[in-house]
Amino acid sequence: MTKSVEIGVLPAHPEASYIDGRWVPVSSPQTFDVLNCGTEEVVTTVGAASAHDVDAAVAAARGAFDSGPWPRLSPTERAGYLRAIAAELNRRGDDFARLWSIESGIVYSLAKTRLPLFLSGAFNAYADLAETFTFREEHTPMAGGAGLLIREPVGVVAAIVPWNGPAGLMAYKCAPALLAGCTVVLKPPQEAPTSAYLFAEICDAVGLPPGVLNVVTADRRVSESLVRHPGVDKVTFTGSTAAGRAIGAICADRMARCTLELGGKSPALVLDDYDIGAAAKTLAGGISYLSGQVCHSLTRVIVSEHRHDELAEALGAAMSAVKVGDPFDETVQMGPLASARQRERVEYYIAAGTAGGARLVTGGGRPPGLDRGFFVEPTVFANVDNSSVIATEEIFGPVLAVVPAENEDHAVALANDNPYGLNAAVFTTDSDRAYRVARSLRTGTVGHNGPRTDFSIAFGGFKMSGIGREGGSEGLLPFLETKTLVLDSAPSDTAGFGN
Repeated sequence: MTKSVEIGVLPAHPEASYIDGRWVPVSSPQTFDVLNCGTEEVVTTVGAASAHDVDAAVAAARGAFDSGPWPRLSPTERAGYLRAIAAELNRRGDDFARLWSIESGIVYSLAKTRLPLFLSGAFNAYADLAETFTFREEHTPMAGGAGLLIREPVGVVAAIVPWNGPAGLMAYKCAPALLAGCTVVLKPPQEAPTSAYLFAEICDAVGLPPGVLNVVTADRRVSESLVRHPGVDKVTFTGSTAAGRAIGAICADRMARCTLELGGKSPALVLDDYDIGAAAKTLAGGISYLSGQVCHSLTRVIVSEHRHDELAEALGAAMSAVKVGDPFDETVQMGPLASARQRERVEYYIAAGTAGGARLVTGGGRPPGLDRGFFVEPTVFANVDNSSVIATEEIFGPVLAVVPAENEDHAVALANDNPYGLNAAVFTTDSDRAYRVARSLRTGTVGHNGPRTDFSIAFGGFKMSGIGREGGSEGLLPFLETKTLVLDSAPSDTAGFGN
């Protein structure tokens, strides 16, 4: 067991749900074991919420929205709470970083540097937006009088986060929802729930009004009852495309709003003017981040036929040099996968790649000497058919597929010939060429010479990669409804109406 667990960073109330400002023991006898994915040891056990607990959480959020002060505060007043949350997130930042490494496998040294951008960074950024975002616009109606366009909170939000980056993704759902004036039922993943409990502790400590944030950890069946709940106005979900499709269908049936940030099979186009060694180094570093358990990882590498073998060998050398092991070891560059189930999934795709005729350049197995923990070797396949399973389906592990292209136009066509459209990158020394190719790609983000997603601008996907955007002002809009008021004259008093 890691030292981080022994020194007490774990939640104080793992047996309970956080509902209406109180820690309430779950009504079900079921529990979830939370594992250290590097050692396979149980680090804590959390109570599994029942449908009754979900009902109580939604009722608390509903009451706080319909009758409580939160949506009636001004954005500036709500921003004060966001800044207080950000300060506490900074103070407890190491707790969040350690738990991310324990539950999901990210290297601890990376977690320490990345998490502040996503945790306190998200809350401070949305607090800043309170002063610049236009919540109320004045218009001149066609028939005269006074016209107002007002952006009001959408209502009660169900925020469902995945196990690979639970803390950061929680922040980019809750921060804009809270700034908008919504109330939230946060549903963390059962495999990695601890950051949500710490977040609830922080919200409690800063005096967030009861019912504004509620936390329930539940299995898939009970989670579906949250999505179906008539008291929930909007669902924001990050996870697999299969789960997203099911959630989208449920929301469509009752006209609930939804934001779906789903899977990816993101291409990296290495153009002929770019250095092979530099591309290999960047791509190997990207795929080893969080052991490849990242929806926007650049997992398809598309390169001209005459440079294919050179790049494949360079990638093989770079990937085989990645040190795999204990994520708390400062010399380690890649940790384990998050679970046995995830490792089995990755191994299934590796076997499918070999069976499908792709050439295994490096990896493909479990690292020697790592008998405990959910480890897998960084893996590179060459001569991959763009229509094959390992080129079309999301693997969610450290597996790169190198696809040969006839020329630049063919490379763009191959990149777009995929059901996903989340992320991409264009490797070239020519910015004009990068811009031209980027505009031809059907994907939500395109980086120049590497993975360059940016939540301060916007993040989300085309096609099967989802609906809506997170981050920046684009990530605030989905938590707002637009109301048009046409009055005989402008109101003299707008106090008490929040936005």
